[in-house]
Amino acid sequence: MALGKDYEAQDCALARALELLGERWTLLIVRDAFYGVRRYGDFLAHLDIPRAVLATRLQALVDAGVLTRRPYQESPRRHEYVLTERGRDLWPALNALGHWGGEHLSPFGPSRLYTHLTCGTRVDRTGTCPACGRFAPPEELEVRPGPAADRPHRDDAVSRALRRPHRLLEPLLAE
Repeated sequence: MALGKDYEAQDCALARALELLGERWTLLIVRDAFYGVRRYGDFLAHLDIPRAVLATRLQALVDAGVLTRRPYQESPRRHEYVLTERGRDLWPALNALGHWGGEHLSPFGPSRLYTHLTCGTRVDRTGTCPACGRFAPPEELEVRPGPAADRPHRDDAVSRALRRPHRLLEPLLAE
């Protein structure tokens, strides 16, 4: 049975969050935005997502204030999508899901590791740096290939770029 869309009579923040984020394409778009993917064509190529689905999900994330859409080219006019503060607040949830999936669902371990740039230590599933003893926000993290990354299945520009260390939130591909 599908969740209803009217939460006026309910007090369930999780249901509201799932209504926006609970579809797999949406979380993968947000994940890629943390990696630094910003352009429609790069999301499209990396995710193998249908164009109509991508356009709909990007618009929903913009409408919800998770992403902001800003022009990067005038002729023809093109836009990029960048995480807002509200979007960056999703990092702990995505990090925890990624850790869980790498530990419990991937026979080769995680494909991505997140390292605290300040000290070079891998953060745990809560986003805490064991060496510093504090939460490391995404602005202080670098994504690096994990044990499963040496089993590449994709050869798009985003996948190739993610085969080397990269600071989260910085544009992944050349402007």
